[in-house]
Amino acid sequence: GRRCRGRDLLAQRIAVDLDRVVDEGVDVVLVAGGDGTVRAVSEAMTGADVPLAIVPSGTGNLLARNLRLPLDDADAVIAAAFDGDVHAIDVGIATLARPDGQSEKRAFVVMGGMGLDAAMIANTSGDLKKKVGWVAYVDGAARSLVKAKPFPVIYQVPGHRVHRSNVQSVVFANCGSLPAGLELIPEASVTDGALDIAIFQPKNPLGWLLVWRRVAWDNSFLRRFRAGRKILALSTRDNSVRFTRGIGIDLAAQGAQPVQLDGDEFGEATHVTVRVDAGALKIAVPRGHTTSGI
Repeated sequence: GRRCRGRDLLAQRIAVDLDRVVDEGVDVVLVAGGDGTVRAVSEAMTGADVPLAIVPSGTGNLLARNLRLPLDDADAVIAAAFDGDVHAIDVGIATLARPDGQSEKRAFVVMGGMGLDAAMIANTSGDLKKKVGWVAYVDGAARSLVKAKPFPVIYQVPGHRVHRSNVQSVVFANCGSLPAGLELIPEASVTDGALDIAIFQPKNPLGWLLVWRRVAWDNSFLRRFRAGRKILALSTRDNSVRFTRGIGIDLAAQGAQPVQLDGDEFGEATHVTVRVDAGALKIAVPRGHTTSGI
């Protein structure tokens, strides 16, 4: 659609400009914008020796949140760009096979997905996001759930067996934290050289309630406490959502499905191949700030 073409042109312009300034020998690149802008700049900076400093100024600020960077202190972030530490983080690389046989390779730094999560983003009003921020995604989710239908996929995490399943969504994550303190994948880390995969396959409304309980209660609350972790270790797992981890995922859908990367629409794809590029992006952080275990 029009938004996708405009985004592609912006990404191309960013890549050209960054190639030029990196070749000129800049010491650091600062990016101020939302998750989509951070994604586009990170894509262009992947593999470069120049660090990226993030000035949070968007709706979700998901990479900054997951790195536990200051969200409301631009001066601290700018100071970190010139007198801070530099840490390397992982980048996800997604190759999208289009229904017309074309393919394109894109990077993401937070998470991407195929299916309902991408539909939710497509159904979220841009005007509403400007007015109420990330809460607008609740409206997008409600619109998407009404029409949600499972679709058949074949997927494989390299080194593991092939799976066939009917799913609502497949999410591949470099980070696990969402706004409002929600932990989609608490174990996800931007420095572990792996991606975390969530397979959402609820079969009915009760299944969606189990998914919500898993994310909002189990992952976001109980897991914070030792007693809560013991309870989770003893509890019986349901199959409404499954988690796995690896260097990526190979995903084939029966029919084209919507895809999102870091909260931006990326059209439809029939196949998605995702791999992690370990330590490929350098990030400037405040002095003494650690990304170990994040």
